Amino acid sequence: MKNELLINVKNMVCDRCKRVVKEELQKLGYNSTVEKLGTVVVHYDGKKPDLEAINAVLKENGFELLIEKNARTIESIRTSIIDLIYNDKLETLSINLSDYLAKKLAQDYSSLSTLFSSVEGITIEKYFIVQRIERVKELLIYDELTLSETAYRLGYSSVQHLSNQFKKVTGMSPSEFKTLHGTGRQSIDHIGHH
Repeated sequence: MKNELLINVKNMVCDRCKRVVKEELQKLGYNSTVEKLGTVVVHYDGKKPDLEAINAVLKENGFELLIEKNARTIESIRTSIIDLIYNDKLETLSINLSDYLAKKLAQDYSSLSTLFSSVEGITIEKYFIVQRIERVKELLIYDELTLSETAYRLGYSSVQHLSNQFKKVTGMSPSEFKTLHGTGRQSIDHIGHH
C-alpha cells in the first residue's frame, strides 16, 4: 500500500530547486511529487521515510527540512513572494501584498508580519522590495524589456516609482546599473538573510 508524507523544504524557490530536490529524494529511494515551491509529497511503501537522511541530503544541496510550524509559515511567505515576482503575477495582482498573503496563508497579516520580522530580521515589505529589485536587475541584464515593460511586469505604478525604489535600494539608477553590466546581483535564496 502506498503512503504519503508531506514535507516542507526551505530555500526551494525555483523550478531548478524542485528538480534537484526530486532527484536527491530519488537517490535515497523515494518517489516524490513537488506540490508547489517548498512543498513535497514523498511516496513510500511500509516503513516511514528517514527524515534525518532526507534533511542531510537536502542540506548538502542548500535546502533544509522544515518541521516547526513557524518555520513553515515563514517559508510560505518567502515562496509566495518569490512566486509572485518570478512568475510574473504582479502585473495582474488586483489586491495589495498584505491582503494577498493573508488570503493565501489564511492567517491575519499582522501576525504574519510580526513573525516574519522577528525571525528574519527584515519586514515582509522590505523583503518584497529587495526581491523585486533583484528581479529588475535580472531583467535589466537580459535587456529584453524596456524599463516601462519591466515596471508594468513587476507591478510598479510607473517607471519613476521603479527608478526611485531601485536607486533607494542599490544606490544607482537602473541605467547606471545597466552600464555596470549587472554586477552586484544576489542569489534569491540569500536575500533577506542576515
